[in-house]
Amino acid sequence: MSNIDFETAVKQEEANLRREHPTADDIPSCWHLFDDFLACNGVRMQLQSLYRYGHMSECGRKYEDFKFCMSIKSLHPEEKRDAWIHRRAVWWAQRRLGKSSEDVWDVRPEPLQIRPLSEVVNAPQELLIVT
Repeated sequence: MSNIDFETAVKQEEANLRREHPTADDIPSCWHLFDDFLACNGVRMQLQSLYRYGHMSECGRKYEDFKFCMSIKSLHPEEKRDAWIHRRAVWWAQRRLGKSSEDVWDVRPEPLQIRPLSEVVNAPQELLIVT
């Protein structure tokens, strides 16, 4: 895990998102988010999720994104962009600072020493036999 606090992570994520989405036209439209929500609930996506993960896909986050988009629809385009960027930055910061599968692994201080295959094949048999 990182040694930074949550507010710093949010600021870093906001800076990244502002570079990725320089104008208000670059953020997804409410129609796009609604389409994502409907696609998530489609038979194909549900079966794909069931096959890959063993459970139906959960579309609550996509619905929340759509509802948020509808709630900021009346704002000025720059205010709408700022609100969307802040919401996504908070999500990315939580994901970045939370637990992940990478927490299981330790970084090696030095590379693993791999012996050439010729050394293993030509090794005396008494070294290879474990009883």
